[in-house]
Amino acid sequence: MDPESGAIAQKEFERAEQELDRSNVLAALACLERALGIWDDPVWHSRLGFCVAKQRGQLTRAFELCRNSIEHDSENPIHYLYLGKVHLVAGNAYEALIAFREGMTHGGSKEIERMLAAIGTRKPPVITFLSRDNLLNKYLGIILGRFGLR
Repeated sequence: MDPESGAIAQKEFERAEQELDRSNVLAALACLERALGIWDDPVWHSRLGFCVAKQRGQLTRAFELCRNSIEHDSENPIHYLYLGKVHLVAGNAYEALIAFREGMTHGGSKEIERMLAAIGTRKPPVITFLSRDNLLNKYLGIILGRFGLR
C-alpha cells in the first residue's frame, strides 16, 4: 500500500469517528467500509462491528469483528466499548455490562463511564440473606416496585 492510499483510508476513518460521535451510524458505516476497502486495519473492526449491528442487524458478524479487534489489541478500551454497544443492540444488557467493565480495567474512557451510568446499578435484594436469584427475592422486588415501595 502506498502512503497516499493510507492517508485516504486514515481520513475516511477519522470521518467515521466524527460521524459516530454525532450518532450518525449510517454515514460512519459508509466511511468505515471505504476505509477498510483501502486498508484493512483490525483496530477499526470494532467500530465497523457496531455499525453493522446497528444498521444491518448482522449480530454474528458484529461480534466476530469486535472480538477480532480485541484479539489484535486487547489493551484498547474502545474495543470493549463497541463490543458492549453491540451487546446492547442484541438486547444483552448483562453481557454489555461485563464488556464495559472489562474496558474500564483496560484504562476506561468517558464514553464507557457514560454507558455504565446509563445502564445504572441494581437495588440490593429485598431479603439480604437470600441470593438475588431466589424466587422470593425476585417476586417481592417486583411486587414492591409496582406499589412504589422500593
